[in-house]
Amino acid sequence: MMDGVIVIDKPAGKTSHTVVSDVKKALGIRKAGHTGTLDPMATGLLPVCLNEATKLAGFLAGDDKEYLATMLLGVKTDTMDIEGRIIGQSGNLPSEEAIKLMMSRMTGKIKQVPPAYSAVKYRGKPLYKWARGGVMLELKPRDVTIYSMIVEDISLPCVTFRVACSKGTYIRTLCSDIGDALGVGACLCDLRRLKSGIFTEDMAVVLSDYEGVDRKEDLVKKILPMTDLLPRVEAIELKDLCAAKLRNGGQPSVEMLKEYDLPLLKAGDMVKFISRGCLLAIAEMLTPVNNLSQCDGKIQAARIVRVFNC
Repeated sequence: MMDGVIVIDKPAGKTSHTVVSDVKKALGIRKAGHTGTLDPMATGLLPVCLNEATKLAGFLAGDDKEYLATMLLGVKTDTMDIEGRIIGQSGNLPSEEAIKLMMSRMTGKIKQVPPAYSAVKYRGKPLYKWARGGVMLELKPRDVTIYSMIVEDISLPCVTFRVACSKGTYIRTLCSDIGDALGVGACLCDLRRLKSGIFTEDMAVVLSDYEGVDRKEDLVKKILPMTDLLPRVEAIELKDLCAAKLRNGGQPSVEMLKEYDLPLLKAGDMVKFISRGCLLAIAEMLTPVNNLSQCDGKIQAARIVRVFNC
């Protein structure tokens, strides 16, 4: 059973959904899903969860991201990218100093309104489907964080920059907002995702390089095991009897956890339970580890939030 994540270097022109379908076909599996949509024009990291690892997608989708983007100043489009319909133009471009100053002001916690043409859902339907049907919805701004924004090159009217940001950040919206703040408008004309949480470019594979049955074995070797996917979550290696209890629907009791040399966990901390080198479950601590010795052994010490067929 192929359980884990394979990081794909998504080519331009393909949807994230299509890439997932290509992965399923290449590996001969039925269950897979990505951890965060990349627009068809974008390239770069697209982590794809396989089989049991799809249960981890929600944990991985919340990771911070890093992109290399190029915005075109003086052009506004309805989709906020170069592929949209032009709705405004300006030839009065700002100076390099003004551009850098305005971009520095856009770092930190900011408000963003998701693009009308995006995969964000409203009443169960993606915004882009509403927009294509002529319905332009007014959405509330969302809080996102721009950790850093470094200008790589300015060759007016284009500005290339590297940006590190929180989940849910739309680089299209960021470019549009910068252009509006400069008074000339702007749209995104190129985007590459460089990093997504623990996933980096050196982990990515170009799926077209592994076409054909004879390359499937090589592709399988690129799958990252589930035990490696949440490195910041403390791990506990369970004995067989305890592992069997969790597999049968049991919850970790104080008595069960007292058997182990536990890291200093607080209530609310997440923990990984490992069995024979496989990820068995993820749980949320209900009781601080330093209080376990004072608790009744029958009390539930942690709440299982995911169980895996390990």
